[in-house]
This record gives sequence, C-alpha cells and structure tokens, in this order.
Amino acid sequence: MSGPAPAAAGSGLDLSGRCALVTGAGSGIGAACAERLAAAGAAVLVLDRDRTAAERVATAVGGQPLVVDLAEPQAVQALCAPDGPAGHVDVLVNNAGLQHVAPVEDFPPERFALILRVMLQAPFELARAVLPHMYARGWGRLVHISSVHGLRASPHKSAYVAAKHGLEGLSKVLALEAGGRGVTSNTICPGYVRTPLVEGQVAAQAATRGIPESEVVERVMLASSAVKRLIEPAEVADLAAYLCADSAAYANGSSFVLDGGWSAR
Repeated sequence: MSGPAPAAAGSGLDLSGRCALVTGAGSGIGAACAERLAAAGAAVLVLDRDRTAAERVATAVGGQPLVVDLAEPQAVQALCAPDGPAGHVDVLVNNAGLQHVAPVEDFPPERFALILRVMLQAPFELARAVLPHMYARGWGRLVHISSVHGLRASPHKSAYVAAKHGLEGLSKVLALEAGGRGVTSNTICPGYVRTPLVEGQVAAQAATRGIPESEVVERVMLASSAVKRLIEPAEVADLAAYLCADSAAYANGSSFVLDGGWSAR
C-alpha cells in the first residue's frame, strides 16, 4: 500500500522549504509559473536559454536564474548531473518548447529532431535527475505543460504534436512508477495561450494557409474553441499551482485540459 492519505488541508498552496525548477521560464507560461510558485514560498530556479529573460524573471520572483539551452546535450547533462542544480528539486515544471509549422514533406528533419530533443528528451532527463531527491523526501511534483495537441492533432505541426503526445505518455509512466512514493506526475493541456510562441505562429500559419495574419487567431487558432479568446499564462500557472498542493496528492497520471471546449467536439 502507498500509505495513509494526507491530512485534510485547505486549498492554499504552501511551498515553503521546497525548490521548484521551471524550464522556459523567461516568458509566457514559464514566467507565470515561476511567479506563482515563488508567491507560494518556493525557491525557484528560473531556467531559460535567454540570459536576460532568465535574470529578469529571477529578479522579479526572488529566484535564481539558470541559463541553459535544453537543445544542447552537454548542457542538459551538466544540469542533470548528481551534483547539478536539478539534484535538489522538489517541483519540476517542464514547460520549455518551440514550434515549426510546415507540411511533413517540407519539414526539415533537423528541426523535427530539435523539437523532440527540447520537448521530450529534456523532460525525460530532468525527471530522471529529480526523482532520487523526491523519493528521498517522500514528496514531489512533476507538472508537464503539454497542449491540446498532446490529445489532438493539427496539420503542419508534426514535430510539436509528436513531442506533446510523447510527453503525455512519459507523464503517465512517471505517475505509475512514482505515485506510490509520494510523487505525482500530471500534464496540463492548454489551447492557445497568449505567449511569444503563439504570437510567433501567426505569421507562419498565415503564410501556410494563404490567409491574412489578422484572421489567423479567429479562423485557425480559436475555430474549435467555444470560448473565443486566448488563454492567459496566469490561468495555466494557477492550475499548475493546484497540482503542487497537498490537496492534489491524489491527482496523478492525469491530463488537465484547459482548452475552452476544443477537445469536447
């Protein structure tokens, strides 16, 4: 048996004494998660490949910047080494990502490999690095920022969809292996969030589909959503924070959809 259920507690989040690592934390969802977890008392490692962005967010939340490019295997190895920064992490938020929009026949193989390296290989290596510390403390939270594209496909996004589907599977395996040891693993599956990544897709989608940029958000991005607006990063961060709370200890191996009704169709 996994032991007794945690004592009843309020819905408030107290991460005092915990260390949280958020990847891609220089902007967007990652920055919002760093802010939310720091507000709950966590010591936050703000990881981003952009030094200026990492330092800016770290200063704002009272955290520590980590300048790491998750596309570089040696940098990831140093991050995940037994004596590296990931070795004492209690909360891991796998958020870093990138996008490329093109039909499969025109999709550069090196770009496909890069996206999987950052969005699937790196989360695996980070999870592998943080688990021993989490197991030793009998508590840990793995929160993976997936996407509705982890559950559904869209044309011209083969690498992104493949990476997010893989992240969903990885999270479920982690949930089964770690759930009995006080560590949970879940994904958050947002629709289109108001982030630099999404904003950067507008021009690419317009060019690929032959429509004006002004029509991309409504006709493409929000076409399947009943709620006709982009999601704000803070909304995703609030859900991530809930998954880190003691009151969410039974939430494990699940995909929490935040897509305005897109996947309800």
